[in-house]
Amino acid sequence: MANDNHLFSVPCYNGTMLTKDYYNDFFEIGQQKFNFSFFDLRLPDDDPVYTLKKVMEELDFSGLLACYSDKGRTGFNPIMLYSVVTYANMRGVRSVDRIVDLCQRDLAFIWLTKGQKPQRDAFYDFKGKKLTGEVLDDLNYQFMRRLKKEGLITLKELYIDGIKIEANANRYTFVWRGSLNYHLAGLLDTIDALYAKYNAFLHENGYGPKYDLGDAHMFVIEGMDKIRKVIKENRKRKLTKHKKISNNTVIEIDNCSPLEILKLQKNLLRIADGEGTGFVLGKGKHKPEIQKLYEELEACGRRLMEYKECFAVMGKDRNSYSKTDLEATFMRMKEDHMLNGQLKPAYNVQIAVENYFIVHSYISNDRTDYNTLIPVLKKHQEAFEDTLEAVTADSGYCSEKNLLYLKEKGIQSYIKLQDHEKRKTRAYKEDIGKYYNMTYAAFEDEHYYICHDGRELYPDRKQSAGGLHPDVGGLWLRRLQRL
Repeated sequence: MANDNHLFSVPCYNGTMLTKDYYNDFFEIGQQKFNFSFFDLRLPDDDPVYTLKKVMEELDFSGLLACYSDKGRTGFNPIMLYSVVTYANMRGVRSVDRIVDLCQRDLAFIWLTKGQKPQRDAFYDFKGKKLTGEVLDDLNYQFMRRLKKEGLITLKELYIDGIKIEANANRYTFVWRGSLNYHLAGLLDTIDALYAKYNAFLHENGYGPKYDLGDAHMFVIEGMDKIRKVIKENRKRKLTKHKKISNNTVIEIDNCSPLEILKLQKNLLRIADGEGTGFVLGKGKHKPEIQKLYEELEACGRRLMEYKECFAVMGKDRNSYSKTDLEATFMRMKEDHMLNGQLKPAYNVQIAVENYFIVHSYISNDRTDYNTLIPVLKKHQEAFEDTLEAVTADSGYCSEKNLLYLKEKGIQSYIKLQDHEKRKTRAYKEDIGKYYNMTYAAFEDEHYYICHDGRELYPDRKQSAGGLHPDVGGLWLRRLQRL
């Protein structure tokens, strides 16, 4: 077997000695020592860190500095921390641990920090508590005004688009409005039965005149009849293996208070104390009827409180949320690798751009883009006043609510109608049952259409998620009624 040492030797009269010289020249025993005065350790003249420092000198950091107190020990300079975080984002670095490492090894970061070495706690405190959304918007809008002075943007045009970003929530943490409505209907039926059982218990034992009877009318919720009707229909569909109907009716549950159930529990405790009936615990012990009734009421009150909390978190604008990320909504993502339409907790992130510069960002938990356009435009108006002249977006933003808002503000709309391609077909133009192929007429304050039979058809205005109608681009006609 040949000796492997020939890989590090060169042909010479004394090969072993020359190999050792190479090793001793590069690898010294112990710590290596360099004379840095012989090396030109400096950043390139065109390094972006110089441009960043120049821009930072022109910004007003009063909003950021207001988050700090004059008392206590002086920490790291917040302007320096903001510059470091911004430069790290320019370099594509997001991890705090990586930023801390660069502040100790990278010349650009060392130049920004002036040799200081902020640790991860300083960055976490800065990004989590001091660098709020208001501070970021203020600094960003100052930078936008600087770009406007440079002639790079005009702030008169916006190009808006959105993307759904998956939330960092655990799997199987979903809460659905339809499921809550289903279980709430069963809970209300149980509460009605318990109230009847409670009143019967008072009558049978002669406690009726002394204690008030329970009244279950306060647990009557508007819209529950519709929910029960859908539940009944879905049970029939399950037997015939048909698709279930959505049961996402929004109801008002604020009037249903567990405190009313608690009043009945207090009455039962007073009755038990007066009769000398004690509650028992543990297995193998017979519970009296009054204790069973008390525990059933307690369980219903606890469940009702849980449902109220779920509805409060969900609000009226969405039909789902995640237990581990309450602000995330379950949406259909573009990345559907299993091709099964799986819903995942996500956020709808909107970006407004002009000339490749991000002017605004808006994060919503709305599944569609209908209700995200106006908040972005309002942010622009608050930041730069009435400078906007044109908006460009895809058909996902087309709704009567959005188009009317643009018209009222005098903003030119370049939003594609949702039925733009459909309008080019012959079937679209020859369909006499559609409003767009009828004659439009107006008399005094009334607007109506005249069909091919000469009859007047009036619009039925109804509110929807994206306006009065999200599909017809600029008209509030949803369904026509014959008079």
